[in-house]
Amino acid sequence: MSRIAKITRTTSETDIVIKLDLDGTGQVNVETGVPFFNHMMNALGRHGLLNLEVQAQGDIEIDAHHTVEDTGIVLGQAIKQALGDKAGISRFADVVIPMDETLVMAAIDISGRGELFWDVEIGPERVGTFDTELGQEFFCGLAREAGITLHIRKIAGSNAHHILEACFKAFGRALRFACEPDARVQGVPSTKGCL
Repeated sequence: MSRIAKITRTTSETDIVIKLDLDGTGQVNVETGVPFFNHMMNALGRHGLLNLEVQAQGDIEIDAHHTVEDTGIVLGQAIKQALGDKAGISRFADVVIPMDETLVMAAIDISGRGELFWDVEIGPERVGTFDTELGQEFFCGLAREAGITLHIRKIAGSNAHHILEACFKAFGRALRFACEPDARVQGVPSTKGCL
């Protein structure tokens, strides 16, 4: 079964193309015009073992908000498309990622009910020129469009770079494990018969 998607989304603020293979090896090619965000997306793809191509052009002369949020929206749509009917997947996963002084947990339910529960306090408002609040915006759009219930929680940490990077790595790994086929699962893993 091929679990590959390509989504294109063009608005007056952004033009984004994402190609995704859920069963990849972590080959990532990302260009968003926002260097720190490129770094985060690279971490997500590599630790999620996703083959991921992201080409995003946005109104970054204003700020990075639209580019980051819309990339989350498009990646969520790609995840949903690549998962298809979700038959045979593990569905649930949780991961805790340490990164120096930082510890972050991500938990996923590929439920069809897209919502983010974000409990990540980040002291500094910026990492370089990147607004740290954009991490939440990215994952909010992604969770909604992918139809996944996503919890991300900071357990410990003070360095904004480490906190955000641990969020992206933890999400990537949790997504990988939740999407993995489970040979013992017959059909869709739900008592409802659909997700």
